[in-house]
Amino acid sequence: MTLHKGASPSDRKQSGHPVNPFYGEADPIAGMETSPPRHALPDGPLSPHTAYQFVHDELMLDGNSRLNLATFVTTWMEPQAAVLMAECRDKNMIDKDEYPRTAELEKRCVAMLADLWHAPDPAAAVGCSTTGSSEACMLAGMALKRRWMQRNQDRYPGKARPNLIMGANVQVCWEKFCNFWEVEARTVPMEGDRFHLDAPSAAALCDENTIGVVAILGSTFDGSYEPVAEICAALDEVQRQHGWDIPVHVDGASGAMIAPFLDPELVWDFRLPRVASINTSGHKYGLVYPGVGWALWRDTDALPEELVFRVNYLGGDMPTFALNFSRPGAQVAAQYYTFLRLGRAGFRAVQQATRDVARSMAERIGALDDFTLLTQGDQLPVFAFTTAGHVTAFDVFDVSRRLKERGWLIPAYTFPENREDLSVLRVVCRNGFSLDLADLFLADLEALLPELRDQPGPMQRPESVATAFHH
Repeated sequence: MTLHKGASPSDRKQSGHPVNPFYGEADPIAGMETSPPRHALPDGPLSPHTAYQFVHDELMLDGNSRLNLATFVTTWMEPQAAVLMAECRDKNMIDKDEYPRTAELEKRCVAMLADLWHAPDPAAAVGCSTTGSSEACMLAGMALKRRWMQRNQDRYPGKARPNLIMGANVQVCWEKFCNFWEVEARTVPMEGDRFHLDAPSAAALCDENTIGVVAILGSTFDGSYEPVAEICAALDEVQRQHGWDIPVHVDGASGAMIAPFLDPELVWDFRLPRVASINTSGHKYGLVYPGVGWALWRDTDALPEELVFRVNYLGGDMPTFALNFSRPGAQVAAQYYTFLRLGRAGFRAVQQATRDVARSMAERIGALDDFTLLTQGDQLPVFAFTTAGHVTAFDVFDVSRRLKERGWLIPAYTFPENREDLSVLRVVCRNGFSLDLADLFLADLEALLPELRDQPGPMQRPESVATAFHH
């Protein structure tokens, strides 16, 4: 979560403004003529109506989530799903003995994903729900490290330091994992037009202390798939030459809920024996409101038993593997609802429609003389583009800023190590973002281009603004 500091002196002065008299209703407790303090608890209670109105009015200044083309997170679900989530919002997911049916729905979701991802023995696969892919990746990384420790008990911690191999395009959760769990992060920088990890680069960084390789099925930077099968084949050769058996974790935060339906011929999952674990975000292309993620291991050998805890002070004796404890069961119920509601054919139709929108938008933006496409939206329904080489009047940050004035939230950011010279815009298409909305977006983009072309040059901005976008 984002870190925040306490209120500054200027913040603390922002109270005591006049209040609309309707806010106070006829509530003698409220009896207020000025607004409550913003950075300290009020002296007394407010009426429900008054408290609601204050919070509601502040939230009106947030962006419209449906027009947010930066986020991968689901921003629309059917009304029935919202009702179901409301009915489950008071159920604690960890209390599996008190809420056995919610626990059963979680178990069924794991079984469905094991089947979807071609676990060799679906009954032997193990998995759990999480708060999202970040937690799922942490759990998968812990399992990789613990398996390596078991193989190197005579050398760790005194004589060996574990390392994890990944591309520079990984989501920040992998950098956090390596920092928090004292693992050396060996990142492969971008090079030329290669914007993610490739097999030769991954194999070249391996040694006897490598706990695993992270392959991303859908890079957050440009929506492209990393070549999981090629990476596994390269690691097979590493094992033949050196004897190092290095597992692969597939970070399928987005792609693991796209590829099974739209790219069934692509082999990236448990069909590859070297793939030990997979994660996905139910709240991304799993089509559920945040936050829910999933982590699965191909079998019990891939998840060391010593990482699993059992507690009985909530009743029962259910195994648990998680970084946090209490969390709502509503999102798990919504995930099961979505699986039942759509089935394979429904998911295929929804994801295909989303990819069609992305490819249509990419094609139309690529046809504009001002921009150059990096990706086409033909893997994840995501594409990245930058200003054409001859454009000198504006840059991607100007485009992002001007689109925000029209309500569109589209991120502009620089690429990482070795390609920091490349700044791009990225569009994420999700369920609910229709061709009609795409038409409106393109119309707004084309309408502001004449003004941008007339600028004397890109607008100056603080460095913090230019790099404020985080994946």
